Amino acid sequence: MFQNFRLSMAWLHTWFGLVLGFVLMVVFFFGSLSVFDREIDRWAIPETRFEPQRMPSFDQVLLPLFKEVKPAPANIEQARSRVNGPMATSFEPKQWLAYTTHRDPVLSIYSGFILPNAKDPEDAVWGYATIDPRTGKTLSEDRLKIGSDFFYPLHYSLHINWLNLGTWIVGFAALVMLIALVSGVVMHRKIFRELFTFRPAKHVQRSALDLHNLTGVVALPFHFIFALSGLVVFAGVYFPVSHTQLEPLHELHEKLEAKETGLPHDRAGTPGTLASVDAMVAEAQRRWASRGMAGEVGMLNVQHVNDANAYVSVYRAGTDRVTLTGEGIHFNGATGEVIREDPAPTVVAGIKDFLTGLHLQHFRHWLLRWFYVLGGLAGCACIATGFIFFVEKRKRQHAKQGLQGARWVDAIAVATVPGLLVATFSMLVANRLLPAELPLRGNWEIGVFAGAWLLSLLHGLWRTAPTAQGRLAPAWAEQCWAVALLGVTAVLLNWITTGDHLLRTIGSGYWPVAGVDLSVLAAASLAVVAARMLRRRAGAIAVSSVAASNASAVARV
Repeated sequence: MFQNFRLSMAWLHTWFGLVLGFVLMVVFFFGSLSVFDREIDRWAIPETRFEPQRMPSFDQVLLPLFKEVKPAPANIEQARSRVNGPMATSFEPKQWLAYTTHRDPVLSIYSGFILPNAKDPEDAVWGYATIDPRTGKTLSEDRLKIGSDFFYPLHYSLHINWLNLGTWIVGFAALVMLIALVSGVVMHRKIFRELFTFRPAKHVQRSALDLHNLTGVVALPFHFIFALSGLVVFAGVYFPVSHTQLEPLHELHEKLEAKETGLPHDRAGTPGTLASVDAMVAEAQRRWASRGMAGEVGMLNVQHVNDANAYVSVYRAGTDRVTLTGEGIHFNGATGEVIREDPAPTVVAGIKDFLTGLHLQHFRHWLLRWFYVLGGLAGCACIATGFIFFVEKRKRQHAKQGLQGARWVDAIAVATVPGLLVATFSMLVANRLLPAELPLRGNWEIGVFAGAWLLSLLHGLWRTAPTAQGRLAPAWAEQCWAVALLGVTAVLLNWITTGDHLLRTIGSGYWPVAGVDLSVLAAASLAVVAARMLRRRAGAIAVSSVAASNASAVARV
C-alpha cells in the first residue's frame, strides 16, 4: 500500500491526528485551564474570594453538616435502574468524606448512603455540599464551579457520562496521540535539524508546518508523559473488574486485605458511636511531624457511619510532592485508637501513584504548574497548526476537483480553535451578567457555553465558503475579534459587578482573581494580533491575485 515505512507513518499521523485532533484540542485546552481550576472557581463565585482554609474541626463544624446532608435527587433518579424493585424513600448514611486542597477556600463534603435492594451490595447514592470552612455556612449549589465542576471534567469526559462514553473517547484519543507522537518523529527526517526553524513570512502552509513541528518537538516529552499518565489514571475504567469473571476474585481480595489490615470490609450491623475525630486528626499530625512531614489534612473519610465497625481515615495533603496524596492513618471509630498506618507503597504502586500525581498536579509548586499550562497550550498550538496545514495543503486541489473536504475541516477547525475561546469567554461573561438568585443558574451558564460554541460552528460553516474556492476564509479573523471583545468584556464586568479591578487585586496580592483577569486579557491580546496578521495576509493574497490576473491579461494581449 505504501512505498516505505516513513510514508505509512505519514498517512497514520495525518489521518489519525485529523480524526481525533478535535477531541484532543478540547482535552488540551481545558486540561490547561484545569491547572488553575480552583482559581477560576473563585473568579466565578465572588463570595469565595478569600484565602484557602485548613480542614476545619470535624467535631464542631463538619459533623453537624454531615448529619444534614441528604442524597441528591438526581443521584437517586440515576440509581433507579440499579435496584431490584421500587426505590426506597429513606437512606441510611454509610460514608462521610471531606476534601480540600491548598488552593481551595471552600470545602467539599460528600455523604454516601446505603442503597436498599441494590443489585450491587457495594452501591450507594450520594449527597454533597460546599461549605465556607470559616463559618460552616453551606453555599448555594446553583453557583457553578466553572473551573473544577465544568472545565475540569470536560477535559477527561467531554461531559458524556452515559456508560463512561466520554472517558472512553478521550482514552482512545490519548492512544491515538501516542501513535501520532511516534509517527510524527518518524515521518519528519529533519525534525530535529529544523527544530527552531520558524518562517512566519512564508506562505501559510510553510509557516503552519514550521510551528507544528516546533511545538510538537519542544513539548514532546510533556505530551508523551501526559497521554500515558492520563491512561494510567483511568485504568480502572478501561479495565474494569466489576461485572466480569474477575469480580469474585476482586471481592475475595478486598476481604483478605481487610483482614490483614484490620480495616473492616463490612458493617457489623449493630449501632456504634463515633469518638472525637479532632483527637484522631491531632494524633495523625503528631505522627507526621515526628517524621518531618507537613501536617496539613487533605482528606477525612469515615467508613461504616453509625456502625460498630466504623473507622476513620486521615490523609495527609500531598502538596510537598508530586506523588498523589498518601500517608493515611486509620483509627477505630469507637475508641479513637490507631488501627493502621499505610506502609510505603510497592514499586508498582509507587509508579502508579507518581504518574497519577504527576497528571493531577495536587502539588504546591507554582512555577511547575505554569509549565503544565504552557505544555498544554503548546499541544493546542500543535493541533491547530496541524489543521491549518491540512487545509492549506489541500484546499486548492479540492477547489479544482469540486470537493468540499477542505472546507469542512476548516469550518470544524475554526469552531475548535478560536471557537473554544469564544464559548469559554461567553461563559465568563454570562457568569457576571446572570442574576445571583436565578434558579438553576449553573445550567444557564452551561447553556450559554454550548450555544456560543454552536454559533461559532455555524459561523465557521458559513464563512469558510472561500476555502472551497481555494482562498483564505475570513472566519478565523472574525472569531479572533470576537475572542478579543468577549475577553475584555469579561474582565470589565468582573470589575463592575464585584469591584475587583486589576489594580485592587494585584495591589492586595490576590493573585487567583488577578491571574484569571490577566490570562483573559493576554488571550484577548493574542487574538487581536492573530486577527491583524490574518487581515494583512488576506490583503497580500488579494493583491497578488490581482497582479497575477493583470499579468495574465497583458500576456494575452
